[in-house]
Amino acid sequence: MRKFFILPLLMLFAGKNHAASLIIEGKFQNKNLYVHNSYVGQGVGFCAKEIRVNGQITTDETNSSSFEIDLKALQLKYGENVVIEIIHSDECTPRVLNIEDLRPTPSFEILLLNVGGDGLLKWATKNECGVLPFEIEQFKWNKWVKVGEVLGIGSGNNNNYAFQLPMHSGQNKFRISQRGFNAQVKTSKEFTAISQVNKPSYAIRKGKSSIDFSSETAFEIYDEFGQIVMKGFSNSISIKNLPKGEYNLCFDACITEFKK
Repeated sequence: MRKFFILPLLMLFAGKNHAASLIIEGKFQNKNLYVHNSYVGQGVGFCAKEIRVNGQITTDETNSSSFEIDLKALQLKYGENVVIEIIHSDECTPRVLNIEDLRPTPSFEILLLNVGGDGLLKWATKNECGVLPFEIEQFKWNKWVKVGEVLGIGSGNNNNYAFQLPMHSGQNKFRISQRGFNAQVKTSKEFTAISQVNKPSYAIRKGKSSIDFSSETAFEIYDEFGQIVMKGFSNSISIKNLPKGEYNLCFDACITEFKK
């Protein structure tokens, strides 16, 4: 399960002052926050009253319809945890316009990457900024296919990981990626590994009720419109319920056609 930063709204009423707090948690990404600040009640005064970052009151000017929370001025370290509290009137709630800039971004650097003879991938990173999963992708069937996922530790220190690669016959090509918010993606350089796995053969059973492989293999079947209709990992595929037509069968590192 992926873990994300929770951005809760916490309303704290303070007796006659009728104050409330908007609490935002995240990671410092070398960016400031921008706040839309509405008027209170009948238009007398503004909603936000005070800003605190990690418990410390800031000097940000809130007496405006919009203002900036200057995180860069606080000498925070990149990736450092931040808790921002906006004290405001309980009659309204300020709106942070770029709250996604506190969420983790893919910033890892690969220090070491090695694939053993048994297909065990080991890699080490530094400069991670927040917990994001690493996606392991394999190039086969003319595209990159996700074959696994390892949750990142997220610290800026040196971190070590391992993953058992699924190998097809011959030369295998892989890469490691992280995907952040707003479609941010960072990808390692491609790397290769040679497998001793034998290339499986296949046969379509008489009556075209199944496709049988000589050994277990990952597979995908596409119809003539390029829509995937079946996928999995097995030594036999039941195709008796497929409608008549032309199909592409992807298995091992191969793409072939068959008719039903």
